[in-house]
Amino acid sequence: MFLPFYDNLRKHAVPVSLREYLGFLEALQAGLAQFDAEGFYYLARTTMVKDERHIDRFDRAFAASFKGLDAIDPAAVVEVLDLPAEWLEKMMEKNLSPEERAKIEALGGFEKLMETLKKRLEEQKGRHQGGSKWIGTGGTSPFGAYGYNPEGVRIGQKEGRHGRAVKVWDKREFRDLDDSVELGTRNIKVALKRLRRWAREGAAEELDLDGTIRATAEHGYLDVKTRPERRNAVKVLLLLDIGGSMDAHVRVVEELFSAARIEFKHLEHYYFHNCLYEFVWKNNARRWSERTPTWEVLRTYGSDYKCIFVGDASMSPYEIAYVGGANEHWNEESGATWLARARAQWPDHLWINPTPEGYWPHTQSIAMIREILEDRMVPMTLDGLGRGMRLLAR
Repeated sequence: MFLPFYDNLRKHAVPVSLREYLGFLEALQAGLAQFDAEGFYYLARTTMVKDERHIDRFDRAFAASFKGLDAIDPAAVVEVLDLPAEWLEKMMEKNLSPEERAKIEALGGFEKLMETLKKRLEEQKGRHQGGSKWIGTGGTSPFGAYGYNPEGVRIGQKEGRHGRAVKVWDKREFRDLDDSVELGTRNIKVALKRLRRWAREGAAEELDLDGTIRATAEHGYLDVKTRPERRNAVKVLLLLDIGGSMDAHVRVVEELFSAARIEFKHLEHYYFHNCLYEFVWKNNARRWSERTPTWEVLRTYGSDYKCIFVGDASMSPYEIAYVGGANEHWNEESGATWLARARAQWPDHLWINPTPEGYWPHTQSIAMIREILEDRMVPMTLDGLGRGMRLLAR
C-alpha cells in the first residue's frame, strides 16, 4: 500500500533507495508508529531522508501521498488494538462541559483546603473512584487525580490537565535544560550582546596590532606588543523555572540558555519550580538530594551580578503569597519573601516570561510577580529581550 508513496518520493527527486524503503516497512511492521500521524511522518522521514536539503521535497511528496491522514478517527480502528492496562485505568477520567464545571464550587481558600485534606487523610480507609468528597480518581473532589475541581490538590497524576491545582502532592521528575542545543536563530544572541561590558583580562597573549605598528615606527625595528584578551566582564546569575507549565516552553528556553552560555563568560545557573523558595538546584535528576540553600546563593553571588529569572510566572497565587503554598513541599516562608530578598540582593534583576505578553493581564500570579519585581518583566521576544538588556545595562 506504500508503493505510491515510494513513487512520489522518487518523482519529487528524493534519493530513496530500495533498502531504505524496506527499512521503513520493517519499522512499521515492528509497530513503531501506530495510528499516530505525526509519529508516522517522523518515522518515514528518519528512515528515508539522508540529507536535510531533501526535507522540503520529502514534505511535498508526503503531502501528496497522505492528504487527509489527520482526518482518520482513531476510534474507528481502536478495536483492533491490544489496549495497555494504564489506558483502561484512566477510563474514569472526568471530562466535564463548561456548564458542569461552573456548578462545582471551590472550598474557599488555601487554609480551608489544607485543613479539609488533613481530615480526609485521617478518615479515608480505602481507594475511591468518582464522587465529590474523598481522595480518589475521576470525580469532582478537591483531592485526587483525573477529575475536575476549580481549586484542589493534585495527587497521583503524571501531569496537569486543567491548570487549576493549587498544590501538587507528587514527586515529579524534571529534565535538565540542554545548553548545547543548536540555535535555530541568531536573534537571541544578538539581543544578549546589548549586555556586554568589555574588559581586558588575563595574560598579555593577544597581539596588539596598533601598538606593534606604533612601537615599530618609533624604534625603527620590529617591536611586537601584546595585551590581555578583551572579554565580556558582565556577571550573570540565571534562575530557570523548570517543569509543569514550563514544559511547553522548553525549546525556546534551551535556545536562550545556549545563547547565554556562549555570550557570558561569568554565568551561573540554578533551577527552581514555579517560584523561588528556600532551595534551588543544579541537577534536576538529583533535585531532592543535592539542593542548594537559597541563602547560600544570596551570600555567594554579590550585588554586581545581573540576576535573570526565566519562567512563565503562571501558578496558583497561594504559591507566591502563602506559607505552605508551594507545590511538592511545605515552604516555611512565602515565595514573595524570597523574591523580595533576591530583588534586594541583585538590584539589576529581570524576569523573562515565555508567555505572550497579551495573556499577562489574565493571570493573577504574573501580576503579583511583576509588582514584587517592580515591573521588571519582559516577554521572550526579540523586542522583549532588547528591552530587558537595556534595563540591565543602565
